[in-house]
Amino acid sequence: MIAQQHRVLTKDTSGAHFAFTDRWGGVSAAPYAELNLGGAVGDDPGAVRTNRERAAAALGLDPAAVVWMNQVHGRDVAVVDGPWGERPAPRVDAVVTARRGLALAVLTADCTPVLLADPVAGVAGAAHAGRPGLVAGVVPAMAEAMLELGAEPGRIVAHTGPAVCGRCYEVPEAMRDEVAAVVPEAWSTTSWGTPAVDMAAGIRAQLAPFGVEIREHSHICTRESADHFSYRRDRTTGRLASYVWLDG
Repeated sequence: MIAQQHRVLTKDTSGAHFAFTDRWGGVSAAPYAELNLGGAVGDDPGAVRTNRERAAAALGLDPAAVVWMNQVHGRDVAVVDGPWGERPAPRVDAVVTARRGLALAVLTADCTPVLLADPVAGVAGAAHAGRPGLVAGVVPAMAEAMLELGAEPGRIVAHTGPAVCGRCYEVPEAMRDEVAAVVPEAWSTTSWGTPAVDMAAGIRAQLAPFGVEIREHSHICTRESADHFSYRRDRTTGRLASYVWLDG
């Protein structure tokens, strides 16, 4: 559904909940207008706090009980059983949990949010997959951590959120070659004929050896959509959030 005031898209799949925000319904001023959920992009901290509260309320979540990350484009994974409280969020790009009801969140503005959940085992995971994270292997690292907690590949529901598409993610040819040397499926070309990286294809290929299929890949390209934040398009901009949690 779409929450009428806050434009939060939610999906419920057999007890696994997935949610994705757009840029509307918040209080941030330009260039972060409106629902910026990123706390490290230069926006007013009070506005970010209000935006996070609004997004959580639209999802029926306690904003103080959402697990965020200090994302650094790496492959480290944190296993969590509760929010950080007064502690700073760790420098990781994936979080996994075996605690039902605990919401995990990813911030993006072109990178791909990858959300996985095994409703039977009660295990969920969220990863921030940018180009460096794809090469480093953050998505396989998250999948491995979930399996260690008891998840089974055949039961894992996988979703990706709004991100720059493979026909818009332009990179230098040498960079495309570097990515393709690790994940060949990510090799792509823009719609205007220049070298590109297809994150969705790369992530799909990295999950395949685990027997995990992406059930739903977002059709939204952040670079093309005026309803979503895009760093590649605007540089100074806000951050979207993607959430995953399991019924308690």
